[in-house]
Amino acid sequence: MELGVEAELFHLVGIVRLEISFAVMHLRGRCSQSLKLCSFLVFWGSHDDEGSDAARAGVRLDFRPAQLTPGEARPVQIAHGAVLCNADEFPDIKAWAKEGIDWLREFMVLGHGIPSHDTFGRVFAALDPREFEGEFRRWVGQLVPTLGGDTVVAIDGKTSRRSTTKAEANQLHLVSAFAADIGLVLGQTATAEKSNEITATPELLALQGCVVTIGAMGTQTSIARQIRNCGADYVLCVKDNHPKLVEAFLLAQAGVGGKLVPSSTSETADDGHGRRKVHRCWAFDAFDRLYKAEQWMDLRSFAIVERERTVEAKTSRERRYYISSLPANTTRIARAVRSHWEVVNRLRWCLDVQFNENQSTVRTGFAANNLTIVRHLVLNLLRLNTSRKGSIKTKHILTASWDQIRAELLGVMT
Repeated sequence: MELGVEAELFHLVGIVRLEISFAVMHLRGRCSQSLKLCSFLVFWGSHDDEGSDAARAGVRLDFRPAQLTPGEARPVQIAHGAVLCNADEFPDIKAWAKEGIDWLREFMVLGHGIPSHDTFGRVFAALDPREFEGEFRRWVGQLVPTLGGDTVVAIDGKTSRRSTTKAEANQLHLVSAFAADIGLVLGQTATAEKSNEITATPELLALQGCVVTIGAMGTQTSIARQIRNCGADYVLCVKDNHPKLVEAFLLAQAGVGGKLVPSSTSETADDGHGRRKVHRCWAFDAFDRLYKAEQWMDLRSFAIVERERTVEAKTSRERRYYISSLPANTTRIARAVRSHWEVVNRLRWCLDVQFNENQSTVRTGFAANNLTIVRHLVLNLLRLNTSRKGSIKTKHILTASWDQIRAELLGVMT
């Protein structure tokens, strides 16, 4: 009866109605108080034609409390469970749901069976990602009401390499806010191309009390001003997109204008896997030596960070330059810089390797954007769960193999 869901989705000709409801489930973990681990999405509705203006532009969602009632189609809800079990594409999601339909029916009514993979695709292509993203941020806000002082939030962009079609040449580029200390994605917003990271960044900056790090592309006076207006501090990387600022670093380092003495220094070493890494940091409070320092709101310091890597007697060194609203304290600045580097391993690498995102061919409408939000939600769930130790890969295996573990992660007690 797979076609039954499609018939239900399209039986109201000419009516556009896509709705999502978040029902916050509670799961009692090792601690005494219940933890809000998942807001489970419920989708139902219909639209006249997947090629319509509404489908292409995105359909506005109506978020409201709702109970699960018989006969409703839930492709978004089902997709969360499937991605948790490492499903990559809509045919995979449909295949997983078909085999696990008996388990799904323990907590939802599937009067028309499992939707086809085309239905999954149409639903995700039509959902307005701005509305979906708004609910994602509200969900994260319930899990992490406030971030601790000095929590490092890294703003970083990632491109989905295969998210293009012949008709649409631009790849999906998603800029995410990642809380490095706890390994959670706080939010994300899509841009048409990588150069638009600058315009997308302000949407993610409701980060009072945090330390925000951004790559060189986000090192802009307007971004620094907005971070400070939000009550956060910044540590911004300076590269060749600010040539005069880089030149000021080099001149100050060479002693032009007077000897430059660091206010604070630090050095850490790490040995393992046949290599040795040394991180050095020099922080300076003589920010008046920088080019047009007054343009950077509340600028208090600048820093030079050196990474030295030795493998089999071959040593390489790399130096990077940073400006910051933090005082010239190498402990805080070096920690922020190292935390920003964690984005590569703890977010980008996980999405590409554990969730196979770079190989995903989902590209119609808003489907790629919305499916990435689902992956971020699932990644957060896996990181939040501490009932069983293991890597993201291990937890994927466990959730795919045991219904009870999956139910715990999703907050659905069967």
